Amino acid sequence: MLRPVVAGLDGSRESLAAAHWAAREALRRGLPLRLVHAWEGLPDTAQGADLPEIRVPQSRARRMLRDTVDQLTASYPRLELSGEQVRRQPGPALLDEAQNAELLVIGSQGLGAVGGFVLGSVAMATALHAERPVVLVRAGETAQSEHLPDAFGRPTTLTALRDVAVAVDTDGPCDDVLDFAFRTAELRRAPLRVVHAWHVPLSHGLPDARTRGSLRQEAEREVTALLEPWRRKFPAVYVAETLHEGRPAHVLPRAVSGSALLVVGRRRRHPGVGAHAGPVAHALVHHVTRPVVLVPHD
Repeated sequence: MLRPVVAGLDGSRESLAAAHWAAREALRRGLPLRLVHAWEGLPDTAQGADLPEIRVPQSRARRMLRDTVDQLTASYPRLELSGEQVRRQPGPALLDEAQNAELLVIGSQGLGAVGGFVLGSVAMATALHAERPVVLVRAGETAQSEHLPDAFGRPTTLTALRDVAVAVDTDGPCDDVLDFAFRTAELRRAPLRVVHAWHVPLSHGLPDARTRGSLRQEAEREVTALLEPWRRKFPAVYVAETLHEGRPAHVLPRAVSGSALLVVGRRRRHPGVGAHAGPVAHALVHHVTRPVVLVPHD
């Protein structure tokens, strides 16, 4: 049985953009799309449904889900689509949905935004606890956003797709992250931009140009060695390696600008420890305006 792409829906601009992004990605992957609206306000008995304070918001919620399904059906007629409302808190409901999903796609407001129903802290908490890749999508993301502009700089879907970017760390395991990034680039027939940040350790003091050059060459060798088996496995994917000097949390948000999608790893934590994005993933999620995929890894 195919794992669906699941999108969390709450009626916000962010979640609507996430639903459209999920629809396009489901078509690329040949997978069904499942829309989920989780809300504790749904009645659990027929009697509760007759109360005016329940009936009105319930009607709005049903209309929101129905309208979104209709909109996606019209925009993507080849898409296998379903939608469901569940009477649960959004966070736990989406985590359960993610267990059986190929991808979980949710809306995100980014840095400094007020937390919302599926946004803000709920989105981050879901992304940091899910066992499957989670895509965070901002409002305003469109099909044209995924493509390069035309010769006059205008948005279009008739040009080539922008590249997929992936942030790599040569000091730790990143097979799951690279596997997701290469497969996504292959499906899109898009280039893959591999970004890596290196810096001079404090123990080196104030380095001269020779030391800095030596450290950069070492970083280049490590990245090349890391990518070698993946290049062989995905020969059709064009790979561009880009190295930047500086702390990853500072330089990587700028380094991935212009990409259609950013893939970044998120280390799994033991249940008693809790989940943390880490400074690099945290900076990328909050400062990169394009969709960001958090891929869990050991």
